[in-house]
Amino acid sequence: MAAKNIFSDVLDRVRAANDALIQGGQLPPGIDQSRVVVEPPRDPTHGDMATNAAMVLAKDAGQKPRDLAEAIATKLRGEGVIAKVDVAGPGFINLTLRPAAWAEELRAVLRAGENYGRSDIGRGEAVNVEYVSANPTGPMHVGHCRGAVFGDALANLLAVSGFKVTREYYINDAGTQVDALARSAFLRYREALGENIGAIPEGLYPGDYLKPVGEALAKEHGPSLKQMPESGWLPIARAKAIDMMMAMIRNDLAALNVKHDVFFSERSLTEGSGDAVGRTIDWLRQQGHVYEGRLPPPKGAPVEDWEDREQTLFRATAFGDDVDRPLKKSDGGYTYFASDIAYHKTKLDRGFRNMIDVWGADHGGYVKRMQAAVKAISGNQAADLDVKIVQLVKLLRAGEPVKMSKRAGDFVTLREVVDEVGRDAVRFMMLYRKNDATLDFDLAKVIEQSRDNPVFYVQYAHARGQSIFRNAMEVLPDLPATDRGRAAVLAQAPLERLDNAAELALIRRVALYPRAIEAAALAHEPHRVAFYLYELASEFHAFWTRGNDTPHLRFIIRNDPQMTLARLALVQGIVTVLSSGLAVLGVEAPQEMR
Repeated sequence: MAAKNIFSDVLDRVRAANDALIQGGQLPPGIDQSRVVVEPPRDPTHGDMATNAAMVLAKDAGQKPRDLAEAIATKLRGEGVIAKVDVAGPGFINLTLRPAAWAEELRAVLRAGENYGRSDIGRGEAVNVEYVSANPTGPMHVGHCRGAVFGDALANLLAVSGFKVTREYYINDAGTQVDALARSAFLRYREALGENIGAIPEGLYPGDYLKPVGEALAKEHGPSLKQMPESGWLPIARAKAIDMMMAMIRNDLAALNVKHDVFFSERSLTEGSGDAVGRTIDWLRQQGHVYEGRLPPPKGAPVEDWEDREQTLFRATAFGDDVDRPLKKSDGGYTYFASDIAYHKTKLDRGFRNMIDVWGADHGGYVKRMQAAVKAISGNQAADLDVKIVQLVKLLRAGEPVKMSKRAGDFVTLREVVDEVGRDAVRFMMLYRKNDATLDFDLAKVIEQSRDNPVFYVQYAHARGQSIFRNAMEVLPDLPATDRGRAAVLAQAPLERLDNAAELALIRRVALYPRAIEAAALAHEPHRVAFYLYELASEFHAFWTRGNDTPHLRFIIRNDPQMTLARLALVQGIVTVLSSGLAVLGVEAPQEMR
């Protein structure tokens, strides 16, 4: 359920002012108001809010923006919640609200509780978020961890913004890498039967994590697999290895509190119900998007899939790519790209016009061709594919690079990091930087109890708020212990007494939360929520510190229970938003910190 907020309320008032001008003949009937927004001004000294209404409507109205702004401002000056309206520059309208408006917004936070910040901007639109999709060839590493957290938080963000979200994992269980996995598992099977297998050959997977797979194969089949040719044992070893690797991956994801609704098998595209890849290529050929031809030699940097031969090509250049792309390899098998096109067509066939793929840093060059393919397979259905590239994670301990894992062989596993520093630290810090920027993750820093550790600082703000409530029981023994019960009582407090500049600034910060959520959802950028929470926590901690030096600003005033109730209402608003935002990020909001 979406809850109203002060920005949407003022936007309604701006639109009502525009409607009044339409009725008065100063604006044309049916003028498009969809681009009209209300947002905080860049310079806080200009007021509480600003609207671009005159700037975006002036052209259609055939008026100068400044003149139209004056007309809109005149209408807005009659609104009771607005104390001051100024027209600035070429036609921006700056608004200053009465303090009572902020008191009412805090009351709205308390009444909405966990629904504050939710919206219906998604209007129930189905969106598919595909993330992680790691090859099932071993445990997940730190790089997978960042994509997993990003995708999961983005899915949470879209869900609270009114989208109908499906979380998907694409299992790359076809191709040469899983055959190499099967051969590696078969070596471990022979080892489990007592053979000395020596060094793992180049091109196979050396990690000890495959020993349990070999032991399981030995237990199930005894020495019988050794009597078979490779064509006999390979599919058996492959199926067992993939099954056990996916179980390991699911356990690792669960430790990180990452969830998926769908696990889609790449192998299913060419097995079971038939050749979906071939059918997709045939369909594209019928549309004129596939042809037989030769690719010209690449200019400058080499193209990894260029071959000087007649081949089956997708006309990617017709949809914005730099070069047409091969769909079949020289041995007649399908390219990875062909399988990916067929996979995305299944998403379209399942009703997804809005798709988000979260990919690793090494896939940046693949984006344009995949977006071209989605344009082609969607025809006139206007499907959209947004690819979010998640950059590398540099794992450090006290500034020094972390050594590789003995168990995995050549990387540090996700599980090792989660076990060392905890799920909350991993999730928050993976989101405390924009996804396309390289991230330094210092295992020592993320467990520090200091302002320099953002996850501690935000969680401590929530715990500090709960501590204030526990201390308040001495002055207000009847105050309910739960957030919901307490909020209901505090919503009746005399909030008009919160007239100190720092108090009003905190309420304004709380009131920004719905806009922060909405903007982050539309931009597909969950890091904005992490940044917002840190800023709110910083202001809250600063106010608490100010109360130590200035007794009348303390949250608990023993000889003034009404002021105490009002201040506690402010704290309740803060912890409500902190809890909500942390939930979007998949991070716990602790009651206390030890």
